[in-house]
Amino acid sequence: MKKLFLMAAFASLALISCNNEGSAVNTVESMKTPQMENFDKAFKSLGDPQNRPTEEEKKRNTSELSDRRKALLIPASKELILSTGVTEAELTRKTGGDMSQIIVWATQIYMQKSDEIRKNIKSEK
Repeated sequence: MKKLFLMAAFASLALISCNNEGSAVNTVESMKTPQMENFDKAFKSLGDPQNRPTEEEKKRNTSELSDRRKALLIPASKELILSTGVTEAELTRKTGGDMSQIIVWATQIYMQKSDEIRKNIKSEK
């Protein structure tokens, strides 16, 4: 009887724990700004068949994205940067229009905002 009770208690705790983890993940997702979601989608689109590296791009054997693939990320990257209050002129001045710099800047903003969301969730618990 005790074993059955203990097993039921552990099973209940496991289910409650899993439910709480799922809620936290959903909360992080639901707290993302539309610009963050678009940035996510842009990165995920790199895995789409038409956006994967071509044979020629693979032969270059570099970890850097090709210009074709960077161009897929630029609209969402700019949108995310501009959503922080940066002006188009400031964006151009700081990056010189370099696609890599724009993507890196947007990635830093995305990571910073994600960290803020996680901290807010932890403080709410």
